Amino acid sequence: MQKFYTGIVKLRKPIIAFYLAVTVICLLMTNMVGVNYDINDYLPAETPSTVSIDKMQEEFEGGIPNARVMVKNVTIPEALEVKEQIEKVNGVTDVTWLDDSVDIHVPLSTLDQGVVETYYKDDTALFSVTIEESHRISAVDEIRAIIGEENAMGGSAVSTAIATVNTVKEIQVIVVIAVIFVLLVLILTTNSWMEPILILGGLGVAIAINSGTNLIFGEISFVSNAAGSILQLAVSLDYSVFLIHRFEECKNQNPNTDEAMVEALCKSTSSILSSGLTTVIGFVALVLMQFLLGRDLGMVLAKGVAFSLIIVFTFMPALILSVCKWMDKTKHRSFMPSFKKLGRLIRKISVPMACLFALVIVPAYLGSNANSYHYGSSGIYGEDTQFGKDKKAIEEVFGKGDTYVLLVPRGDLATETALSEELHLLPEVKNIISYVDLAGAEVPIEYLDENTLAQLMSDEYSRMVISVDVDYEGEETFALVENIRKIADQYYPGATYLAGEGISTYDLKETVTADMIKVNLVAIAAVFVVLLLTLKSISLPIILVLSIETAIWLNLTVPYFLDSAIYYIAYLIISSIQLGATVDYAILLTDRYKENRAVLNKNEAVVQTIDDVMVSILTSGSVLTVVGFLLGIFSSNQLLGQLGIFIGRGALLSMIIVIFVLPGLLHIFDKTVVGKKIQESQQEV
Repeated sequence: MQKFYTGIVKLRKPIIAFYLAVTVICLLMTNMVGVNYDINDYLPAETPSTVSIDKMQEEFEGGIPNARVMVKNVTIPEALEVKEQIEKVNGVTDVTWLDDSVDIHVPLSTLDQGVVETYYKDDTALFSVTIEESHRISAVDEIRAIIGEENAMGGSAVSTAIATVNTVKEIQVIVVIAVIFVLLVLILTTNSWMEPILILGGLGVAIAINSGTNLIFGEISFVSNAAGSILQLAVSLDYSVFLIHRFEECKNQNPNTDEAMVEALCKSTSSILSSGLTTVIGFVALVLMQFLLGRDLGMVLAKGVAFSLIIVFTFMPALILSVCKWMDKTKHRSFMPSFKKLGRLIRKISVPMACLFALVIVPAYLGSNANSYHYGSSGIYGEDTQFGKDKKAIEEVFGKGDTYVLLVPRGDLATETALSEELHLLPEVKNIISYVDLAGAEVPIEYLDENTLAQLMSDEYSRMVISVDVDYEGEETFALVENIRKIADQYYPGATYLAGEGISTYDLKETVTADMIKVNLVAIAAVFVVLLLTLKSISLPIILVLSIETAIWLNLTVPYFLDSAIYYIAYLIISSIQLGATVDYAILLTDRYKENRAVLNKNEAVVQTIDDVMVSILTSGSVLTVVGFLLGIFSSNQLLGQLGIFIGRGALLSMIIVIFVLPGLLHIFDKTVVGKKIQESQQEV
């Protein structure tokens, strides 16, 4: 490694030029990366709802209704005019209303009131609209202009359009505040006015390169786009801080800056690499998820940390040496106090804290697995948002509602009629639009209007559009999905296709819950192996992993005690993120404890270790905490907001356990941590 680092030091000018050029190119590439805001797009290709959607796109034009548009104070003729206007909007492929189910030219009082009130109630019309994915934003804006602010819109297409616009604005605010906070933290924790600029410069290059190279994926998820850069900033910050601190130590002993940098790189490689690898592995574990959002986030984050590691070993040494004189000229006194008093306090309470830790492990684990969950994206906007208010307004008049589409093999009208009749018996089914419902099995197909027929029949399949009186997710919804699939399969064994928002959410639930145990076990096992190889101890990996896992369980137990439902996707992702991002604190403290035990007894070693590592842990941990809470506070998307709260609270809990509990565990298991030889060489005070 020494030869490699010597080469880096000698070639610092070409290296800086190379990275600056790559950064500019990657910044230009960043604008070319697409962002996907639809969670359902990340279901595996073999999922029944995904297969059904693909089949429907093959057989029929348009798609599945994905928006509900409510217009108040309209007559039947006025509602028909609004329908016609919405149909003309670019990106709208279909609008379903009352006239598609019944003859509206006869008195409404003579019609089935259940069907009528599905679409028209209290002089209020409710339209089911299908909007193309590529025109969501423009179509939603145009429909809003048609109906006015006093009316309401809901559905996945609307929430996705809002997320597309709002998330970008919110993330820009979060990034600005996060960078300002990081700058303040670095000013407090470094000894030169130049160091914060250097560290942010290196992080900026790594983030820019990661963002630009996301182009290899074509597009990334909105979660990766929103959280990727700020998480990379938070978890990679300490790598450059470690290197600069090591360089200062070596420079004090060797005035030759080039030699001091090579020595600093050699000494810090092991600790930085072990920290980086555990973080990368925590993120890579997400790639194993069947739910492709985890794979997307895992690849983006793992790649980002990998680039941060490459930058710290190549670009940062060149950059530091290029401005070394300015670092010396801008030195200032340390703004951080000594942490010896805190170290002595922690030493006194370390054993009781370790005992308390042992008591909370089991309750924390049980509580973390007893939460109630949201699985889909239907509730990502609260009632205080425009979308939430619109959703509530629609439900107050028409109740909760969704639209499913069922494809059955074409040809046997008697079987279709029997199927439709049995589906009508389900209390949650409000209306069905199909050939047998509109015309009846006895009416020849050629008598039906061509446009209507094209929506209901293809060469191979008949299409049933089912309006249901249930929410997009929940126990009632999931039971209904299972029931409809079971009934359809009785009439057409293995030959039907069912799709819709509730169907996708049901399949999403089945997919993500199957991922949980696998992802966690792989992440824990992989981190354990890395720690085993780097620490060369069996007991230490157990202590460290158990410490961080308990912090994760405590983090996930909070919603259980607050009796609040959480998004299962956030629940699934946070375990790997918190493990990968915060196990570094435990590694750093353990390494320093072992170094100090070589020259101090275990009581003194605890005190000295706290003094040595507090600044580094507080620097990295406070940034991750604040970045997480910023995402939670500023994001109107509750899925992102909840993920942010988990990240911020998780980092805080990990810091508390590492600072107040881990020293006690190391003290108690000192014999297995440092070995007999060191124990025998140090006399206890």
